[in-house]
Amino acid sequence: MINSDDFREAMQRFAGPVTAITTIENGIPSGLMATAVCSLSADPPSLIACINKTASAHDTILRQGFFGVSVLPDTLKAFADHFARAKGADRFEGALWIMQTTGAPLLAGSSVAFDCRIAQVHDGYSHSILIGIIHDILLPNENADKCLLWHRKGFVSVATQAHETKNVAGS
Repeated sequence: MINSDDFREAMQRFAGPVTAITTIENGIPSGLMATAVCSLSADPPSLIACINKTASAHDTILRQGFFGVSVLPDTLKAFADHFARAKGADRFEGALWIMQTTGAPLLAGSSVAFDCRIAQVHDGYSHSILIGIIHDILLPNENADKCLLWHRKGFVSVATQAHETKNVAGS
């Protein structure tokens, strides 16, 4: 059986997109950073977000029944640092937040953002596994090709390269 230290070392090598998982309760925003987010289904449009049960926003998200997932672009690394280190509503300072269908705060400068209602919650040992039905999506053109990743205990950028399509005579 593997030990938890080996597991943590292995997962540090598994790069994941940096996301801000957010909600709002009584006018006060609440949120956390997470990399355990993935698509689930196109019908209905849904995603999975895994949230540590000890996270300060965990219970608020479950109580509210809705959450936002904002994928951070590499241009917002400084904001990601701030959001990860700040506490409570202070995390939300210094950025523009948009409310869509559910009222969950979505980061205006994100690569993409999803507005979700919780359809199901499953026990994932130290985490709650949320299945969110997507009710709205922000697809901004700015930052669409940029994504901030978490890898080896730090933020890294995705290297992108433009590919040219060449028309070759006779092909």
